Amino acid sequence: MGKRRRGNQEITNLTKKQKKHLKEFGEQHPFHDNVVDRPEKTQILRLPDSPQHPEHDSKEDSDEEQLSAYQKLLTTMIQDADDNSEDEESDGEDDGDEVEGESEEEEEEEEGNDAEEDLEEEEGETPDNSQNKEHPEKTNGDIEENEKVETEGEFTDKKNEAAFCLETNLPAEGEENMGEQEEEDIFAKHQETELSEEEVGQILQGSKIKSQVTWPKLGTLQCMCPLEHFPAVGQPSSAPLPTIHKTLEANWCLLNQSFAPEGGAVTDVTELQKELLGLMGTYRDVHFTNSFPLREAKEVRSTYCLHVLNHVLKANTRVLRNNAKLKETKDVNEEFRDQGITRPKVLILVPFRDGVLRVVQTFITLLEPKGKKMDVSNKKRFKEEYGEEPGESPAKLHRPDDYHAVFSGNTDDHFRIGVSIMKRSMRLYSPFYSSDIIIASPLGLRTVLGADGEKKRDFDFLSSIELLIVDQADVFLMQNWEHLLHVLKYLNLQPLDSHGVDFSRVRMWNLNNWAAHYRQTLVFSAVQEPQITNILTKHCHNYRGQVCSKTIPKVGSICQVLVQLPHVFQMFHSDSFMDQDARFQFFVDKILPQYRDSVMSQTFIYVPSYFDFVRLRNYLKKEDFSFASVSEYSQRSEVSRARHYFQKGEKQFMLFSERFHFYKRYTIKGIHNLIFYGLPTYAHFYSEVCNMLQTGVREGGASVSFTCTALYSRYDMHRLTAITGVDRAAQMLQSKKTVHLFITGEEKNT
Repeated sequence: MGKRRRGNQEITNLTKKQKKHLKEFGEQHPFHDNVVDRPEKTQILRLPDSPQHPEHDSKEDSDEEQLSAYQKLLTTMIQDADDNSEDEESDGEDDGDEVEGESEEEEEEEEGNDAEEDLEEEEGETPDNSQNKEHPEKTNGDIEENEKVETEGEFTDKKNEAAFCLETNLPAEGEENMGEQEEEDIFAKHQETELSEEEVGQILQGSKIKSQVTWPKLGTLQCMCPLEHFPAVGQPSSAPLPTIHKTLEANWCLLNQSFAPEGGAVTDVTELQKELLGLMGTYRDVHFTNSFPLREAKEVRSTYCLHVLNHVLKANTRVLRNNAKLKETKDVNEEFRDQGITRPKVLILVPFRDGVLRVVQTFITLLEPKGKKMDVSNKKRFKEEYGEEPGESPAKLHRPDDYHAVFSGNTDDHFRIGVSIMKRSMRLYSPFYSSDIIIASPLGLRTVLGADGEKKRDFDFLSSIELLIVDQADVFLMQNWEHLLHVLKYLNLQPLDSHGVDFSRVRMWNLNNWAAHYRQTLVFSAVQEPQITNILTKHCHNYRGQVCSKTIPKVGSICQVLVQLPHVFQMFHSDSFMDQDARFQFFVDKILPQYRDSVMSQTFIYVPSYFDFVRLRNYLKKEDFSFASVSEYSQRSEVSRARHYFQKGEKQFMLFSERFHFYKRYTIKGIHNLIFYGLPTYAHFYSEVCNMLQTGVREGGASVSFTCTALYSRYDMHRLTAITGVDRAAQMLQSKKTVHLFITGEEKNT
């Protein structure tokens, strides 16, 4: 037993190079032998026959003559051979014991490697690993492969490649004869439509036929169609529910189960979800602007998850069915052109890891058979990386409900994961080129896509995307909008490599580099913003057209202001939405001089854009203003000092960025004068900031007169409408007057 323990300890102290040499040759390399420190054994030496030492001479004189240097060397070699033979016997008993002999540095290095290997084994634990434990060679190979992947910084599942391969699998039972049903499906019609070069040119020209229709739940819809023979959508009856794939027939009505309260009843499919499903089923681009995190966001997520699975299952079933036909007929015809150049069909962009978790949970709910557990590979690892640990969530903060809805769960924004689906099984962490669905954040994808001039970059996996979903697009505005635009730039480009595709199965519109005209884009946001709308106008060229919902708030968020406060809205002239110079000059020339007097102390300046924030900060520094600044990049100590100095009146101005308010929602005390350099992106931010003035009323004994000034241009129509209401906004934009006054806190607003 002692020798067994010694052998186990020795083999764990070996480096990877030593283990490899032991595995190949059955012994250690002589370089690592440490024979000097080993105690010599008393041994009788019998030299073999040699011309210098005949046998009879050695027998007679062995006890009398002193051993020569040559004989001592032979003694050492024979002794090592005996020791090695003993170790080889123990190797057979103990599954790989090893002799001693390595430096302390190598021991410390190997301890770290062993710890990494143990961690990888625990993280990658699947039912298949139990079989590998019976074969040490296979397990070591898997560990080495995982180590290689981990060193590259990303884990991908390569064990289940064959089980989820589209090229080699055949359809499941009952799916062989789905061709007749599919012919009438809008999915098949959309995939089989062949555009002419003239029609593609007409789409690229940008000329569109515009119309407007009103639906019960989606409200006012603006429709744009580039081609006449694909008319605009009409009433809801013109967009019925799409045909649901057989795999989803049993569960699609449980659409809302993933976010149902524990122990509560699962709500039926809502009217909003039915209208959205019908609209998505037409394969038009859709922009829905009322996806608020507290209300519609959950319904929207489960709806597009059903649409994604329906699309992927239909596409994969068509490929598998054609595989069976090819196996029988051995004849490749035009009808077998059923796939793109690369496998990924769907790209889902979400801002946080928690969004990925909810999407995958919805997938499982829709795919899992009743009374059975669905086979999901790497599920344990997925929950660890995308779930939230019990101790990670901070104590309950006093924040609005919408804040908790957006920032619940894991809020890391750098991630990407591939998902492949085969029949009723799901594979997480599949390599991108073996995935049906890619779920990622714009930042996570940008690190893979790279930039022009970089050697290590890859974007071919985005060449055949048929369905793009941008969820919570407004949150991307609060992160880095450039990352999203960078991803859109590399969608549906001609790939640089074939990646082993069978070109006889590739659709002609993919080969013609027309995939962008067949891609459906679904954008969901909580606000109407020109930057978000620009996604559809500049980056989407779907031949079936676009449908955008139009939010028309009757009552603005100004009605939620509880403080008695005069609101002065001042309009300035601007030539375009991106003309920030006009806003800056108007502020510096007309607004800021009014607040330089010490009487107008404790002025709070709310700045929506970080670029404007930096520009104003530099100007205030240059002009030697007394101010403090708080942005999303400020350290906690800097924020505390700024709040303290501003509240005590030691700083006359506070420069405050909108992103900081989005991520922190701190209440700033001591505000007497409020300036909105630009209208807030979220309408409820306007009332939240205005209501901060209440803290000064409660703490201060003397009465303080508050002021509020907001700047706007005619390009701020959506934000102005959300704050003041549609009727007031129309009057303000059409009026010849440039100054408008509202007073809150009274029975009536004037």
